[in-house]
Amino acid sequence: MPDTAFTHPRLARVYDAVNGERDDLDAYLRIATEVEARHVLDLGCGTGALPLLLAATGRRVTAVDPAEASLGVARAKPAPGPITWLHGDATTLPPLAADLATMTGNTAQVFLTDDAWAATLRGVHGALRAGGHLAFETRRPEYRAWEEWDGRRVVDVPGVGAVEERREVTEVALPLVSFRTTYTFASDGLTLRSDSTLRFRDRPEVEETLSANGFTVRDVRDAPDRPGREYLFLAQKTA
Repeated sequence: MPDTAFTHPRLARVYDAVNGERDDLDAYLRIATEVEARHVLDLGCGTGALPLLLAATGRRVTAVDPAEASLGVARAKPAPGPITWLHGDATTLPPLAADLATMTGNTAQVFLTDDAWAATLRGVHGALRAGGHLAFETRRPEYRAWEEWDGRRVVDVPGVGAVEERREVTEVALPLVSFRTTYTFASDGLTLRSDSTLRFRDRPEVEETLSANGFTVRDVRDAPDRPGREYLFLAQKTA
């Protein structure tokens, strides 16, 4: 199940403002051009940041997310081109013959069990055309990013007012790291909590799971927005 930060309508509406500019998405636009993708599948599309950028380049986009509240925000945005919004995940995809599948942000790390991750890769495999590509990022465990996560900030959201965000790591049991984010709306004092857990897979594990599910790793890059902190995998459907 997706986290409250994505499923609660009040939090979905402020997600873009609270999380700021998505400078991580430029790398995916470049990959779409590199592999000559005309149809892109974006898994875990959230409020639609990448699908809208892709559609603006003239590409056909299928955008999928399990959080209906986030999809509602995405659907309400003016689309510069054809986007099909689907409520679901990789295991519910129809045959799409997409040229490229993407998973941005923390999407690839929300699959906590081996079975859930394998099922996701198999779903993506079935949705891609022969020779299609998969691009996603994942945080490097050795960087120990969670040690920097605790903190508090206040964001002024247009039309909403000040929203306080507090984050605290609640458990480190590698490869799993859990944390809680608490949001307080100054306008009425409403407080909402979102509990999250991410799985930190190292590079060999990711490469092994890709190979076991019909992909060949074509490249492993440094995520340009977090140099030294994340891997950006580019794999190709080969079986």
